[in-house]
This record gives sequence, structure tokens and C-alpha cells, in this order.
Amino acid sequence: MKKYLLIFLFFFYSTSFASIKENIIKNLNDINNLSFNFEQNINGKIEKGSCSLKYQKKIFCKYNLANNKIMVADGKNMVIKTESSYYLYPINKTPLNLILDKKFILDKIKISDEIVIENKFINYKFYQNDNEINVYFDKSTYDLVGWQTVDIYQNISITYLSSIRKNQKLKKELFLLPKQN
Repeated sequence: MKKYLLIFLFFFYSTSFASIKENIIKNLNDINNLSFNFEQNINGKIEKGSCSLKYQKKIFCKYNLANNKIMVADGKNMVIKTESSYYLYPINKTPLNLILDKKFILDKIKISDEIVIENKFINYKFYQNDNEINVYFDKSTYDLVGWQTVDIYQNISITYLSSIRKNQKLKKELFLLPKQN
């Protein structure tokens, strides 16, 4: 009898994680874009704002800062602009290149083991080009709720998402790189 109970428990345990992974993959496959609020912590410096993300590799973020900071990626390049500064980067030189690549995330999830955190979140950890990337999903909704990367200055960057809205109508102009002042 104990043997059958152990087999059942093993099957149940394996099936529950398989279905979580399958549900995360299905949910992510069904998403073309996300709009959300964020809180970003880079070495203890916290910034907040809102973003719209469109697969593949496009994002627009407006920070809640007095200097009108925005970040825009058009699929190839990324600009971080404030009232007094303008920085242009090839997106493939940033960890966002991988975070904004839905195919990359899906492929990595398929071959990765998940870590359950406080029975609320599912974490997948990937290594790519000497970068460690952690993505976090809500265990009950299967939504992407955050990520952790190392930025181009070797700072740990943790981003939490909230008020997530899927597949909203977004204007193409949103992802046009802003001009330098």
C-alpha cells in the first residue's frame, strides 16, 4: 500500500509542476504585449513608473521622476532620455535584449526547472552570454510579474510588475526612439 501511495504522490507532484510550466508557457504564448506599472531597484535606488512592452523587443517606460525620464526600445536600439541626458545603446548589448525576447524566454522555460517561492511565485533562472537572468511568474495567474538581471554597469536590477494588462491596443509611434535635444 505504501508503494502505491508513493507512486501516486510522485505522479501528483510531477503533474502539478508540469501543469504550472505548461500554463505559464500557454499564457506567455497568448501575449503579444503587456502594459504595467513597475518598481525597479538598482543597488537600493528605487524608481517607479509605467511601461508598455510589445514582443519582439519593444518597450516604452515612463518613470515617475521630476526629470521626465523615459526608456524606449524599438527592437534594435534603446534610448534612455531625461531633460538633461540622452543615452543610446544597441539593445543586444543589454539584458533587456533577452527579457524582451519571448521566444528566448519560452525556449529557456521549456528546459528549465522552476523554483517555487513562498508558494506564490515561480522562478526560472537562465544563463546566457555570462548573464544571469531570473524571471518570475505569479503561481495562480501565470503572469510575468518581474525579472532580475545585471545591467551594463554590473548593477543588480530587480523589476517588479503590477497592474498588468495584456494585449492592449498600442500605438506604433510609442516605440519610436526619441530624438536627442
